[in-house]
Amino acid sequence: MCGIAGVLDLKGVEEPAQDLVRRMAAALRHRGPDGYGCLLAPGIGMGNRRLAIIGVTNGHQPIFNETRSVGVIANGELFDYPEQKALLEAKGHVFRTGSDTELIVHLYEEHGEDLFEHLKGQFAFVLVDFARCLVLLARDRAGICPLHWSRQGDRIYFASEVKALFASGAVRPAVDPRGLDHIFTFFAMGTQRTMFAGVQCLPPGHYLRVGFRPDGRAADIEQRRYWDLDFPDWGEEDDPADAAALIDEFEATFSRAVEIRLRSEVPVVGYLSGGVDSAYVLATASRLRGKPLPSFTVRVPDSQFDETPVAMNTAKQIGSTQTVLEAGADVIAANYARLIEAAESPVLDTSCAALLTLSRKVRDLGNKVVLTGEGADEAFAGYLWFKWREIGRVLDVGGFRPSTALSRLVRKCTTPHVHLEELRHIDAMIGGPHAQSILYNLVAGSRHRYYNADLKEELGSHVAYEDLGFDPERLRRWHPLNRSLYFGYKVLLAGMLLSHKGDRVTMANSVEARYPYLDEDVIALGARLHPRWKLRNGVKDKYLLRQAASRVLPFEIAHRRKSMFRLPLAESFFITPPPFVRQLMSEESLARTGYFDVASVRRDYRRFNDATGSKLGTFASLGLTGVMATQLWHHLFLGGGLCDLPTLDFRPAADGAGKLAA
Repeated sequence: MCGIAGVLDLKGVEEPAQDLVRRMAAALRHRGPDGYGCLLAPGIGMGNRRLAIIGVTNGHQPIFNETRSVGVIANGELFDYPEQKALLEAKGHVFRTGSDTELIVHLYEEHGEDLFEHLKGQFAFVLVDFARCLVLLARDRAGICPLHWSRQGDRIYFASEVKALFASGAVRPAVDPRGLDHIFTFFAMGTQRTMFAGVQCLPPGHYLRVGFRPDGRAADIEQRRYWDLDFPDWGEEDDPADAAALIDEFEATFSRAVEIRLRSEVPVVGYLSGGVDSAYVLATASRLRGKPLPSFTVRVPDSQFDETPVAMNTAKQIGSTQTVLEAGADVIAANYARLIEAAESPVLDTSCAALLTLSRKVRDLGNKVVLTGEGADEAFAGYLWFKWREIGRVLDVGGFRPSTALSRLVRKCTTPHVHLEELRHIDAMIGGPHAQSILYNLVAGSRHRYYNADLKEELGSHVAYEDLGFDPERLRRWHPLNRSLYFGYKVLLAGMLLSHKGDRVTMANSVEARYPYLDEDVIALGARLHPRWKLRNGVKDKYLLRQAASRVLPFEIAHRRKSMFRLPLAESFFITPPPFVRQLMSEESLARTGYFDVASVRRDYRRFNDATGSKLGTFASLGLTGVMATQLWHHLFLGGGLCDLPTLDFRPAADGAGKLAA
């Protein structure tokens, strides 16, 4: 993994200053402490901060084809590099490095803009075709690697992280209220929208095509989708009669996904929680390596959420040497500013701060690569809300579907201020109620509870669902469970799990996370199957995965009930609030940002101080944490003055722009 950044002069004339490109790349030094490279040409300036994992000695970027007519900078890994390299060499292509990134220029020579179907892995890259006066900015299918961009006049600024855009001096941080509304609707940012006005996130499975014009006018810019998750029409799913053969197929597909993610010139370790997902990854990787992989686990002291005993038992069964990190409220509070800095948005899930400290421990012990279990719940219906939805659907008969009315009734009862017409409008945009509909409606209750009148007026009738861009007619052709899985892939996975819990917190500590469950072939296998292989009888989640895991793990581990990894929410900050929290939640600071109703926030905040905070309930506590996180985000990125914590410094610097500075 790496960090990439740069600028395009859309008229294709002016060569960006080297100091500008270096400054932007310097803001991403945490993503790539092992080296810097840049490419400068008329209209183009791009830089790379390298985290050396493959081709350590000679994989410096940018990388070119044989004639230097095509150049690329990239972030990520292409895991089938050896096989693809052999195929390309057989066709006459000459490789000059040991880096998997070199595949991109040769695949482009071979296939042009159809190269994406041949890319297997996690990536974000910028490719320049000098002969065709063309630039492609691309992102992987699942959205593992981030890529942001902003148009300022006749220039496009791009970067792995938004802070590098600000380091250019041309992009100024300002809030996008609709971006904030995503956090308080989905507790995630899974679309093009970011927290910053004028800054876009390139969606997963898309590329930006910038074609320079010969007449000197600004280049044509087009965003194209090259991949999207797809499911068979309802009733046409694959439902094999031979269970053993299907388990064999899944086991082989998953083993291959793990095997190629073990390819590295540096050590590889694994995260391990108490669930089957990470346990199956670790067990499979250890079997393939012929020795147990070291594992890393978070311990939540004195908490109902602590899975350490189960994880320790799993590590013992596998033979893994385990490192356990304690993450109490003090650790969460001490690392929350760093978390918001890394995520570049408010983060409502406090467990993300624990994962930030865990990745730091991985790096401190000399590791750069970690395998994780993210993506299994999205592929095989692991979350509780999938069960709720499927149980509710037992009432449906043919075209008579009372579960739709039931979903809306529950949402209306839990948020009486939301009109039924708005709920119908939301359902129409996403192909009908999803498993997540009630969950996100409960989360969104904090919008009404905490937004002030000015923010509500500015948002007007807009709801975050309008930014998803789903094709509801296409979704309605799928089984309802598959609709919900699609929703999870697009929103929670890309917007929170792969960002707040994935790339941002690992790369903040120069660690690359790899995701076997997000392998292209694993995703395709899961998508084609009948829902009963994912959720059986409405209650047995991750059915196929658990059957396969039973072959290498004890039954009690393979079939342990799903328990979401999270830490206490508002309790981490509000029962005994640290000084910065008291300052952020003060009347003065709340009034200064102008997002929230001061009286409502202060009322609920005081309830924690007088020991009645538990009566708020999970979702109000989540919302109150969101208020605090938004206040902290505003302090860090939009000028400070809300608490005594240092702010982010985006002033030009040789090797450290965008880091916390006193």
